[in-house]
Amino acid sequence: MNRRLIRVVAALALVALAGIAVAATNPALLITGYDTATVEAVDGDTGESLATVDARVADGFVKQYVGLSATEELGAGEGMLFVHGESAERAYVMRDMAFALDIVFADENGTVTRIHEATPDSRPLTRYEGTGRYVLEVPRGWSDRHGVDPGDRLAIDRS
Repeated sequence: MNRRLIRVVAALALVALAGIAVAATNPALLITGYDTATVEAVDGDTGESLATVDARVADGFVKQYVGLSATEELGAGEGMLFVHGESAERAYVMRDMAFALDIVFADENGTVTRIHEATPDSRPLTRYEGTGRYVLEVPRGWSDRHGVDPGDRLAIDRS
């Protein structure tokens, strides 16, 4: 009876190790779904609405690590919103990306602090740095097309 129990435990341990190995090589498999948010870019001077994006919310380590690397493309009104606990200096990379992005950093009040036009690259990865609690990734050129600049604001509705 003890040998049988040991074999069962050993088999379960092997299955668990195999699962960990698969998740380590493809962390996107750990993601079961995303909350979504509507993000509106608002002119910092006039309060005029500049653009709206439907964004997947990356608010945990695995979702933030994977980011959009498991995504083939984004539609014109789509993006990903990275939500951090507080505003701080951050660096984003284009790990395993298939398309170019605008990376928009915003502080705890949603004020845009920096915008990068980022392209997929190989190693070593380019670091796109900025200060923010929120980081919005949208298709490249989105900021220019809609006139979004540092000083404008991101209004986030996570309802």
